[in-house]
Amino acid sequence: MKYVIDLNEADQTQVALVGGKGAHLGKLSRIEGIRVPPGFCVTTEAFQRFMTEAPSIDALLDELSGLNPDDREGITTLSAEIRRTLEEVVISDELAAAVTDALRRFGEQAAYAVRSSATAEDLPTASFAGQQDTYLNVIGPTAVLRHVVRCWASLFTDRAVTYRLRNRFDDRAVHMAVVVQQMVFPSAAGILFTADPVTGNRKVATVDAGFGLGEALVSGLVNPDVFKVRDGEIAAKTIAAKRLAIQSLPAGGTEVLAVDEQRQEQPALTDQQAVRLVQLGRRIEAYFGRPQDIEWCLVDDDFQIVQSRPITTLFPIPETGDQENHVYLSVGHQQMMTDAMKPLGISVWQLTAMGTMLQAGGRLFVDATKRLASPAGRAGMLDLAGRSDPLLRDALETVLDSDFVPMLPDSGPAGPPVRGAAPSPIETDPAIVTELIERSQASVAVLRREIRTRTGPALFEFLLEAFDEHKRVLSEPLSMQAIMAGMEATWWLNDHLQEWLGEKNAADTLTLSAPNNVTSEMGLALLDVADVIRPHPELVKFLQGVDSDDFLDELPKFANGTEARDAIVAYLDRYGMRCVGEIDITRPRWSERPSTLVPLILDNIKLFEPGAAEQRFEQGRQEALRKQEELLERLRALPDGEQKADETERMIDRVRTFIGYREYPKYNVISRYFVYKQALLDEAERVLPDKEDVFYLTFDEFRTGQFDEEHIRQRKDAFRSYETLRPPRVLTSDGEAINGAYRRDDVPDGALVGLPVSAGTVEGRARVILDLAKAELEAGDILVTAFTDPSWSPLFVGITGLVTEVGGLMTHGAVIAREYGLPAVVGVEQATQLIQDGQRIRVHGTDGYVEILS
Repeated sequence: MKYVIDLNEADQTQVALVGGKGAHLGKLSRIEGIRVPPGFCVTTEAFQRFMTEAPSIDALLDELSGLNPDDREGITTLSAEIRRTLEEVVISDELAAAVTDALRRFGEQAAYAVRSSATAEDLPTASFAGQQDTYLNVIGPTAVLRHVVRCWASLFTDRAVTYRLRNRFDDRAVHMAVVVQQMVFPSAAGILFTADPVTGNRKVATVDAGFGLGEALVSGLVNPDVFKVRDGEIAAKTIAAKRLAIQSLPAGGTEVLAVDEQRQEQPALTDQQAVRLVQLGRRIEAYFGRPQDIEWCLVDDDFQIVQSRPITTLFPIPETGDQENHVYLSVGHQQMMTDAMKPLGISVWQLTAMGTMLQAGGRLFVDATKRLASPAGRAGMLDLAGRSDPLLRDALETVLDSDFVPMLPDSGPAGPPVRGAAPSPIETDPAIVTELIERSQASVAVLRREIRTRTGPALFEFLLEAFDEHKRVLSEPLSMQAIMAGMEATWWLNDHLQEWLGEKNAADTLTLSAPNNVTSEMGLALLDVADVIRPHPELVKFLQGVDSDDFLDELPKFANGTEARDAIVAYLDRYGMRCVGEIDITRPRWSERPSTLVPLILDNIKLFEPGAAEQRFEQGRQEALRKQEELLERLRALPDGEQKADETERMIDRVRTFIGYREYPKYNVISRYFVYKQALLDEAERVLPDKEDVFYLTFDEFRTGQFDEEHIRQRKDAFRSYETLRPPRVLTSDGEAINGAYRRDDVPDGALVGLPVSAGTVEGRARVILDLAKAELEAGDILVTAFTDPSWSPLFVGITGLVTEVGGLMTHGAVIAREYGLPAVVGVEQATQLIQDGQRIRVHGTDGYVEILS
């Protein structure tokens, strides 16, 4: 076994032996012009040998793996016990000799930095910065060995254990190497980010600098000088009052010293040094192929690099293959699904989308640059964004105000038409919607019938043809006209009735219980399922204990169980293709995981009386009629009142005719997706050991067989890293992530601002729910969640209000909230963190803000 390896021999192929930091330092030492202090690694093989000397550790690791990452007390207690156990182990003579021999080569009585280097540390998809301990100015073999053991034990600090639990790293799979590196004694030290860590801008580097050792900055002991460097020049700088510094002691260890008053506000670096440091950083960044977080020391006007790791918090940039400026818009924010998507989900969406979509960080984006460069296109896009999502408009205006996208003269259409510049209008005729729904149903039926016997190359050829048909159905002019007719009638009513009567968001009430809304019908239909089960306590008790998806097979064993099963199966036949995050074809559908519906059914049984579905629909319809009569009566009392009332009545008829259809194309898309998915999984079962590994391949990779086990493993690692990222509404080709802000001064102090999408005010208990399968409601609850796509609609029937972090005026959650008459505010940034589960809140759905009452 190899217990020690010199740093200059280590490289990225030896991560399993020297850990992420050791491998990175080894590669750094081979970059021309980059100075790295010499040293060696105590390898993971040494760590594994050491762990065998602590036999009781296995039982403790078993216990650790079962902890919840939120169980702070349990983590603290168990981590401390593991560390104590390891620090009491006597290091073997063989290990001690290997480390002592290495120290003789570099200077037995020299000063060293002893640092952790875990096998899951400083990797491209995960940075474990600060998760394990570092020891500075360690002198002598005995002290070095003692601190090597402490580094090994620090693999089990509270923060390290919590980080691994949250990021699903197996404690047994993460091993610890230790870097032992000659100390440098700098006049200044700090951190260089080769991309702006706040904005994400890849063209702006940030240098943090202080006097003495860099630990003063890392620990937050002092505020650093900050230099922003762009294109080889200082773009901005802030010089802090650096009152303290950490210096090395002659006998070992460090101490905190006061900085001379005259020096405190002197810069730790000159401008020229900061620019030169960034040039070195760019060389390191180019070598590793991604932005870096670099720890540096300045010794006699010479920079030494003591660590470099990838910046894993930056959102990746879509690849375009050119150096032009681009502005990308998040598709997930429009589709109400900002979670990471797996590669198969991304590629199928790209193959079936109406326009070109780019991917980055497991999300989809559209390039809006050409449209924003055109005066007409820019005006149209900002107008549409202002109506649907003010945060998107603000983010776009932030980019445009910086002249990132130069304005070009109009020379015809700039790309595909904006949804809002609709085709020619159509008559207000309910038969149009009926015809469109029938065409959609027929198209899906043909797909199901013709795909059944296809396998191998014939299946992939058929699917490519099906994707073309998919796009044809979506782009059918009549369908687009019907969608825009409903949206434009909504805008007309809201604009004119506010102008004429001072009535805010009048269309919210006027569209209650509109016909042909397949998403709201889905929520009401689950009330009917509850009606079948409610009279039978034995069935209710059985469902309360369901913990697997085979419960449908068990239901017929109970009295009236067959009827209950048939009701659920009938519901799944119509809606079972849906699920949370349904635009990702790889997500488990309700038909595949029917237990997801059980908590919703039980809530409906508890919260509603029999016949609630029909009663709620009729109640909404009557409320809409009363509102219509009230508004028309008020309009007739105005100057030109009869004309205004006639126009309004026509628009009310139009909005009620078409607004429900707004949800149907998405239902068609998801129906087709489930057919595609079933066929692809059947094919995967024939060629892959685990059929769900196909989710980590693109459609073309699966079709052509261009993959292997290592390819799939890397995709899984990448997906895990993407899950930790939060996609921005707007992303530039420089990497700047912009989410926009509300520019409002008309809300109470302390209120959470959002977009009003469904009128009314409601007060109640906040239920912060991030997993639909774990929903448990009481009467009067208000749902607070990150986003809601159509699959959340069955939950809407049991709540009294809605707050989401993502959303717009015409997104699915907003449409269904209006349909059900729920006061709703969407686009409330960090709502699920700022509102605690169980707090009382008041939702102002008309004015767009949320108050936390207790």
